[in-house]
Amino acid sequence: MDVSPLAERYASKIGMSKLQVLTAAAFFPHDHTLSKLREAAAGCKGCELWKTGTQTVFGEGRPRATVMMVGEQPGDKEDIQGKPFVGPAGAVLDKALVAAGIDRNEVYVTNIVKHFKWEPRGKRRIHKKPNSREINACRPWLNAEIEAVKPRIIVLLGATAAQGVLGRDFRVTQHRGQWVPSELALFVTATVHPSAILRAPDDDSRHEEMRKFVEDLKIVARQIGQRQAA
Repeated sequence: MDVSPLAERYASKIGMSKLQVLTAAAFFPHDHTLSKLREAAAGCKGCELWKTGTQTVFGEGRPRATVMMVGEQPGDKEDIQGKPFVGPAGAVLDKALVAAGIDRNEVYVTNIVKHFKWEPRGKRRIHKKPNSREINACRPWLNAEIEAVKPRIIVLLGATAAQGVLGRDFRVTQHRGQWVPSELALFVTATVHPSAILRAPDDDSRHEEMRKFVEDLKIVARQIGQRQAA
């Protein structure tokens, strides 16, 4: 099997030979610019989710964005449109970015899993949490996006993304809105996924959860401001 140097580095990092790579890394192009990665990801079969998802939903944003925001997986609307964060959770995120004072053009959005995992409920397709096999299989795409974009700041949205990147012991509830050490970027932090705000039981709870979400994002805005002022 012919795999790219980036795939070989990923295999080495997780203690596998390149012949054992049964993840997204096996589908990497040799040229790993964002456009080539996106094109290659469209044919990814690194896990079983390609069979149920309508299409691969790759990340989107400016190639040298200051901030990368990483969610769990695309939802129903994202799966249909092929774009990340275009559904109800994306609308919450856009509103929070405005409230926090972050220019949406400074942000590259993506997910740790690129296909929509769902189960039928009547005529609806209901989100189902990806398992560790699916997360690990898809993780090379996120690594490649980080390498290509080189964001100064990474914001992990929700427990699945945070634990997938920072380890299973990481708790968003304990460390949200704090900078945490990571080799992936100069500044890394985690907060809730915007979909959690939508699941709040009443208007007062949603308002309070949104307030806390915006406060978490304001530390990102301050870091962007400090860089611009330097």
